[in-house]
Amino acid sequence: MKNATLGGGKAARKLVFHRVAENLYRLEQSGGYYALVKRGDKQFRRSLKTKDRKLAERKLTELRAQVGILKLGDDARLSFEEVAKRWMMATSHTIKASTVRRRDTCIKNLAPFFAGVSARNITIRHCERWLTERASKIAPQTMANELNALRPIFAYAVKNGIMLSNPAADIRRTKAVQKPMVIPTRQQFHRLIETIRQSDGHQDSQQKAKPGADLVELLAYSGCRIAEATALTWANVDFNAGTLEVRGGVDGTKNHEVRTIPITDALRGLLLRLQVERKPKPSDRIMPIDRAHTCLRTASRRLGYPLFSHHDFRHFFATTCIEAGVDVPTVSRWLGHKDGGALAMRVYGHLRQEHSFSMAKRVAF
Repeated sequence: MKNATLGGGKAARKLVFHRVAENLYRLEQSGGYYALVKRGDKQFRRSLKTKDRKLAERKLTELRAQVGILKLGDDARLSFEEVAKRWMMATSHTIKASTVRRRDTCIKNLAPFFAGVSARNITIRHCERWLTERASKIAPQTMANELNALRPIFAYAVKNGIMLSNPAADIRRTKAVQKPMVIPTRQQFHRLIETIRQSDGHQDSQQKAKPGADLVELLAYSGCRIAEATALTWANVDFNAGTLEVRGGVDGTKNHEVRTIPITDALRGLLLRLQVERKPKPSDRIMPIDRAHTCLRTASRRLGYPLFSHHDFRHFFATTCIEAGVDVPTVSRWLGHKDGGALAMRVYGHLRQEHSFSMAKRVAF
């Protein structure tokens, strides 16, 4: 490795490297070790970030192995977008359609920051440019989504010999500030259902609003996500066993796993009433509609409540169960979480403590 010069004019300072072994150099000024490894017509210079000779030699061996798997020819000139498309083709079969769409959007937003340079030559500086320019324009969650696409794209490129290392590996996520949850109280819930069913008082309007009220009740009594609730069929209901099987329809549940939840008294009452009214076949959907946005927002405004969303009634289900004394891990399983209750504890743990204190007040000696 030739001497390198930093600075300019009379203040220029030469960096002196001494060759100590094949591909291994030592910087005279600091004593740190550097590697220079060739592959085809390209040279790879890397600081080994150590002053220890033995450790430097081990790191050099690892670097040689990485450089050794790098592909030559056309693959060496692949663009970021081309690598991203290969990654999508290799992974799309394992994820839901909604996730595919989100990743496609992320790739379209990322591509301009790496245009005009081959994937092999993308550096940390390119990633930092994306980070600084994009962070001021989009929400932290969108940044997190793009980073969650960027890292595995580069990891795929490294694994397949297209890139030497992952330049996004050390980029930290921007912390997303969670909005406070707005969960309806029991009184608000019952008034919302009543107001939706009442509609404007006309019979034809009430008939149109009825499925919306039924859907909101189903969300509140089951804890299902909206896509899971609207995909339920009567074949998923087992009144004898007292269970509801949540499959998520064509796209599956968020975690790609079927789960079984118990049918509470409120849910049983809703399902029995709907069964009597409709006399459905097992293949029929329990809910004939996919959304209840309009009637829910109209009722919320009429009552002066926050504009509750479908997902707020999943939270309503969870908090109602916890306040009734159901332990958090059990509620977590009913919700379809796969982490043993860690997420539910973070989201709803404070409710458990509040409920605990309220129960303590009832204790008398």
